[in-house]
Order: sequence, then structure tokens, then C-alpha cells
Amino acid sequence: MRISYNWLNDYLPFKSDPERLSRVLTSVGLEVEGLEAYENIKGGLKGLVIGEVLTCDKHPNADKLKITTVNTGGEKPLSIVCGAPNVAAGQKVIVAPIGTTIYPVNGEPLKMKKAKIRGVESEGMICAEDEIGIGESHDGIIILPEDAVPGSPASVYYKTYHDFVYEIGLTPNRMDAMSHLGVARDLCAYFTHHEKTEYRVKSPFNNNALKPQSEDLKISVEIVNKTACKRYSGVAIKNIQVKESPEWLQNKLRAIGQRPINNIVDITNFVLHETGLPLHAFDYDKIGGKGIRVENLPEDTKFITLDGKERKLSSEDLMICDADSRPLCIAGVFGGSESGVTESTVNIFLECAWFNPVSIRKTSFRHDLRTDSAIRFEKNTDISNTVNVLKRAAALIIENAGGEIASGFVDVY
Repeated sequence: MRISYNWLNDYLPFKSDPERLSRVLTSVGLEVEGLEAYENIKGGLKGLVIGEVLTCDKHPNADKLKITTVNTGGEKPLSIVCGAPNVAAGQKVIVAPIGTTIYPVNGEPLKMKKAKIRGVESEGMICAEDEIGIGESHDGIIILPEDAVPGSPASVYYKTYHDFVYEIGLTPNRMDAMSHLGVARDLCAYFTHHEKTEYRVKSPFNNNALKPQSEDLKISVEIVNKTACKRYSGVAIKNIQVKESPEWLQNKLRAIGQRPINNIVDITNFVLHETGLPLHAFDYDKIGGKGIRVENLPEDTKFITLDGKERKLSSEDLMICDADSRPLCIAGVFGGSESGVTESTVNIFLECAWFNPVSIRKTSFRHDLRTDSAIRFEKNTDISNTVNVLKRAAALIIENAGGEIASGFVDVY
């Protein structure tokens, strides 16, 4: 299990350095198997600065090279030989001065040294995207907007993100700690005991004021298999805008190895790793009969999952279906290709439920789908917290995707 130090600190009422927390976590049974620094851009663009190309002249000894002078905020401009076809006077650029180490997308790190190129001294490099690890392009140098300030750090311009990530070897009986909030609770308990001061986590559940603004997207829920699903909570949200997630959310997910997809999916993943309870978002307009049935379907029923693969279901697989018993999702394991959130989605139905650990584990292994969701359900999630978690996710969606609550909070328990 990967835990972000920065993310963890969102819930801690005290500050402590990463190494000390590592020792404390191991001492309370959450064994830290590794602690590593994380940077969203390798090297953090350390030493790179914004420059302004003052002059750009043809190299006397090479047709494809230019001799530039670049203002990087120092006492005098740097003389840099550049081979990029798009370099020109007046541009704002990224410069790697002598002594700076760059981290290319492909290849080993390279430390800038004073060089003589075709008889002309060069005091650094004007950089392309792939040369400093921020993209794949090598068509030419990076050209920044006119308002970029020469001499300012490239790391500030690109808002580099730094973190520390713990790899925790969690024993199967510690599902309560399988989230950032769960780990924060253990740390608060430790410091409360050893420092004789009561510490409590900063709770993200401040959504009591979240109320339906309309009943435009009514939906019914029926649990057919009450052994495999003892609680199912849900809410509909209308008029959302599916788009790229904000930078803070992408940074948190990437730090723990999650790939950002879009703001709706990213929020469900964020809340999963925050609270330990999985959620799933459906395109509301693709739910037939505007109803949810939690049930099992006949043996060998065909179902296409989000990865585009057709799977034959077992009659023991618990499914989330619409009112017409059309399968939408393998409960607690993996979504379906026809009901997932896409760029054209406007209305969603959001679920948070409790599924039987044994049922989920068997289905997960049967279809070789070892998802973050299934791994948590099979260890037994907190059945008492589904509505709180649902409200947390709904609040984040409205904050980052717009829209409004368009149904009551359905809760079949």
C-alpha cells in the first residue's frame, strides 16, 4: 500500500518529518517497507531558469547552428550555441546553465559543462521538452509566453511537486488502516499516548449541509441478493462537466502511482485512497428504467468491461444492473464499458456500497481483476460509513465539475 506524506499531512493535527513518521508507523504495526522521494518531474527542474533570447545569429562554422545571447537574470547574458530550428531573438525560453543537471525523457541525466561547439564557447543549453523531462516533443525549444520573467526558476513556472511516499506492508487484518485517513488515525493514537496530548484527525466529512437541490433525476434501488450486498447508497448529480482534474488532485494520485483519467473518475479514486471505501460513477442517462438492481445473472451471461474485454459471468458474480436487469458493473470489482463516465456525460449516478468480502474475492480471482476496489471489499469495508463517503465525493464533484444534487441520498440497508 502506497501512502503519500503530503496527503497524510492533510489529516494530521501536528507536523513531523517523513523519517520519524516512518519509524512510528513501523512501531505500531504498519511496517514501512520503503520510503522514497517523489517528484512529478524528475530532478524537479532544479537549477533551470527562464531566459530571454536577446540576439540570435548564424554560426560562422555550421549552417544549422545559431549563436545566441540569453538574459537569465545574471550580471551578463550567457552565450549559448543552439541547434533548434525555431530559436529566435525576443523569445522567452528555458535555460540549463553550466552546472545544472537535466533529466531527459530518454537517456541518462546530463550535467551541463562549458563547451566549445564548432569553435564557439557555449555556456549552457536552451531546452526542448524531452530534454528536461516535461514532455515528449523534440521538434524545437520550449517557447514560453511573453509574461515569463527572465531569471525566475523554471520549477516555480512549472509548479513542480515534491512528496515522500511510504510503501507499507499491511497485514490482512488491518483493513482499517488501508487509507490515508486510517493511517492518520493510527499516528494520532500513537502521539496521543506518547505525548500525553489528545490528537484527532482532521476529518474531511464536513458535508452535513449538502442537500438535494432538485428531484429531477430520481432513481430506485433494489437489493435482490441481500447476502452479498447488505447496504447500497447512491445519489444522482446533474449538469456536470467532465474535464481534466485540477493539478492538486492529479499530483496526489500520481504520487501513489495512480493515473489521472478525468475529474469524476479521479475523485472516486481520491476518495477511495482517502477513506478506504470504493465508489463507482455511472452515466445516469445510460441506466435503463432509472433503477438499480443488485443481483446475480444467469451463468455465462456476456458482459463487456471497461477494458473492452467480453467476459462470461458466473451465476455467483454479484452484478449492478439497471431496472431491466441489464448489467452495468461487476459489483465491487470493475465497471462496464456501456455505462461508464465519458467526456459527453452530463448526469451521473454515484454509488457507495458494502459487498460481501468472500463474494468479491471469488469474483475478482475468477476474472483475474485485482482492482483497488476489489482488494478493499475483500478485506471488509466499513458498512457504517457509506453515506458519509458518498457525500464527501459528491461535494468534491460539485466543487470540481459543477452540477447539483438532483436526487435524494438513496440508502438501502
